Amino acid sequence: MNTYAIALAARLQAELSDLAQIVERAQTLLKKAVEQDEDYYDGVALNLHSFYTGTERILEEIAKAIDGSVPEGAGWHRDLLMQMSTELSTVRPAVISRGTRHCLDEYRGLRHIVRNIYTFNLKPSRLRELVTDLPQCYGGLKADIDSFCLFLNELAADT
Repeated sequence: MNTYAIALAARLQAELSDLAQIVERAQTLLKKAVEQDEDYYDGVALNLHSFYTGTERILEEIAKAIDGSVPEGAGWHRDLLMQMSTELSTVRPAVISRGTRHCLDEYRGLRHIVRNIYTFNLKPSRLRELVTDLPQCYGGLKADIDSFCLFLNELAADT
């Protein structure tokens, strides 16, 4: 578990770095959509979708590597957020806070919409709201994952 925990922490940090770029791109595209051309909203939606799917990759990797199980079934996306915001005694602390879980749930909902409707049906006001909230949501996620990486490094040091 020693080097595995260290490697997992490094992969999580790399994903966080990629997510930071997505946050910046979403903000840049929103500005272009508002000031220049509303067709940029498609790019905004795609980046918001990427933010959530990247976040989900992080959480899935933790669920597989540490918990030993990833939720299944129709509601698995929601269940994964619940699993990650719950402490597993003797295994790990909660990976994300309840606040982060609630924030991420908003992006989970958009993920479903982006995958199931045409982009011209997306509501620009909702996209603007999500981009406005994105830095704070990312900040909470980053703080939570940074804290979890400390746990992984301590776990590695103890073994």
